[in-house]
Amino acid sequence: MNRASGEIAFVVNPHAAVGAVGKEWPRIEKRSRERLGSFRTYITRGPGDATHLTRNALGEGCEIIVCVGGDGTFNEVINGFMEGEGTVHPNAAVGYIARGTGCDFIKTVPLPKDLEKALDIIEKGQRVSMDLGRIEYKDNGGQTAYRYFHNVASFGLGGEVDERVNRTTKVFGGFFSFIWATLISVLLYNRKHIRLTMDNGFDQMVTVLNVAVANGQYHGGGMWVSPEARVNDGKFHVTVIGDFSLPEVLWHLPKLYNGKLMGLQKVSSFTATRVEARSEERVLLDLDGEQPGRLPVTVEMVPGALKLIADGPLSPS
Repeated sequence: MNRASGEIAFVVNPHAAVGAVGKEWPRIEKRSRERLGSFRTYITRGPGDATHLTRNALGEGCEIIVCVGGDGTFNEVINGFMEGEGTVHPNAAVGYIARGTGCDFIKTVPLPKDLEKALDIIEKGQRVSMDLGRIEYKDNGGQTAYRYFHNVASFGLGGEVDERVNRTTKVFGGFFSFIWATLISVLLYNRKHIRLTMDNGFDQMVTVLNVAVANGQYHGGGMWVSPEARVNDGKFHVTVIGDFSLPEVLWHLPKLYNGKLMGLQKVSSFTATRVEARSEERVLLDLDGEQPGRLPVTVEMVPGALKLIADGPLSPS
């Protein structure tokens, strides 16, 4: 690849994967420079940094931003691309070297964890359009906030799980960290009463364990909540997990991971491009594995919002 200096920027979260990225970064950097040539490096120091650093890199003329981190870091990078209802740099694209606790997004799209294979894709530079969701919500300070997401926005149990995962250790990896947090959260969780409205005509008060507004198929460290979701079909796949008792939740928990969730009577699936939810209760939000706030929310589909560097079509085989 023969690119001008500064055309590529790497945004690196050294704290991702419980600090493993910081230890691995010298190797990743060395191999990436051998394969891609010169690029700029931006290292995050804390939450929100990846958004600001991405925005700076785009402002300085970089046309390819490579995220090195997990789904939370990738979410921040994507938000660095987006402003208002569009991108700050329409010709720019995002690449991804997935290194994180969950890395759920790459279970839906053809992006490998293997470094050499990831660099192969970035080197080829094939760009494909992907959808994003745009969400309006209340942040943890009670203020109205806006954010884009690439994978899944959920509310209910998902937000409780994120809150618990993010305040405890992730040393045992994504699957065990999330399943442990899920089990504890299930034991303590009270079902939520939510007014749920979609632009497909659905408008009901529902009692739920969780609602997932999905662009991708997986979240929560491997929970297969929306098997039909595609990141380029211009619509959300909304999974409503209803009023399960504690014994029912524990009995059916494996179905969250093996794709059989949709066969349960208390689980409903819809497609929509706009979803609204509100509640008189405290209902926490999960956004690409992070817990940024709570209901009420308005979620809107933004078709083809961003260019992703990927190896062929985004629909899974």
